[in-house]
Amino acid sequence: MSPEQEMSKQQEFVIRTLEERNIRFVRLWFTDVLGFLKSVAIAPAELENAFAEGIGFDGSAIEGFARVTESDMLAKPDPATFSILPWRTEAPGAARMFCDITMPDGSPSPADPRNVLRRTLNKAAQMGYTCYTHPEIEFFLFKARPEKGEAPVPVDQGGYFDHTPAVVGHDFRRQAITLLEAMGISVEFSHHEGGPGQQEIDLRDADALSTADNIMTFRHVIKEVALDQGFYASFMPKPFTDHPGSGMHTHVSLFKGEENAFYDSKAEFNLSKTGRSFIAGILTHAAEITAVTNQWVNSYKRLHGGGEAPALVNWGPSDRGALVRLPMYKPGKENSTRIEFRSPDSACNPYLAYAVMIAAGLKGIEKNYELSASNDLHSLPTNLNEAISAMEKSELVRETLGEHVFEYVLRNKRAEWQDYRRQVSAYELDRYIPVL
Repeated sequence: MSPEQEMSKQQEFVIRTLEERNIRFVRLWFTDVLGFLKSVAIAPAELENAFAEGIGFDGSAIEGFARVTESDMLAKPDPATFSILPWRTEAPGAARMFCDITMPDGSPSPADPRNVLRRTLNKAAQMGYTCYTHPEIEFFLFKARPEKGEAPVPVDQGGYFDHTPAVVGHDFRRQAITLLEAMGISVEFSHHEGGPGQQEIDLRDADALSTADNIMTFRHVIKEVALDQGFYASFMPKPFTDHPGSGMHTHVSLFKGEENAFYDSKAEFNLSKTGRSFIAGILTHAAEITAVTNQWVNSYKRLHGGGEAPALVNWGPSDRGALVRLPMYKPGKENSTRIEFRSPDSACNPYLAYAVMIAAGLKGIEKNYELSASNDLHSLPTNLNEAISAMEKSELVRETLGEHVFEYVLRNKRAEWQDYRRQVSAYELDRYIPVL
């Protein structure tokens, strides 16, 4: 079956399902450059036209999408991402699809994060690879949304893997996982994390584009369930000074057809030359991609705030503080050979973060980078300003993101850093007012 026939079949399935399930609203989702979810609702009667031509919108009103002079854009729903929204139990029901953003002539928008990732995955496909990822997503549950200037109050004082009557997280996670799986998103593990009120839910592996879509859905579902239970969920990288931050460790593998390209039965750690070069690519370009994988001022409080967050550019088979870790290989399960990239936090734009991560690894394969022992250690950027400085000199990141997104991210992050650095913090007031 050709891609066009497959697309047509998927479109027919969506339209038939809307009729059978009496769906009255179809929400078209897409993501801005900073990673915030956008949505427009259409009636089912408009869907055939949306598939054929897209839904027009003003791109200049979306963060990072366009200047006013080139604002017309189209959102074209991807029928492969169709899912009924399970928390909208009252009639009329609602469903959602992710969209690809195009220009009026039908060409992909250079500002669409989904398109940025797809370009990188197309490059991988040209090299013969399919890329699979599965994320471990951490977040905090607070008793309520904090008012400005107030410290957040966690829902419990539980710790790693705790399961006691005083810990409310397991009921929350059960409801969240039920909704995620109703939307076709498979969950592998869930547990209480190390910080008070901190949760972790791990998604099963999928191709990298589906994983990024799943992460956007995941963050929305988590916030919906939290509100439903009277809590507030946050993916802020580090809300507490004295507790670990929230990461999004991501397991990555490359396949050539049915074969795991990272596996070699005769090699050390069963890690193939391809796998070693992929890791070397990530390590070589780690500083350059950090402004994308850790895009907020607060991200660097997590990276350099202790705990198991990776502050150094290193790798290893068992070091849980390493930037790239080799999870334990299971005998007889060659397809489980993978690497774990540990710097991204759960507040990043997953499309852009995965695009630069995979591009760095592919560059390592393409250029035959050698993976050396982690003896000559250097630090990841210690703040957003250092990360911006590393990124702006990077040909790899410029090429991966495309000129439009690259320049926008730099402008936006420079502005965020300037806003941050001129603030007088509570730390300074508490420390200096009494003594100076």
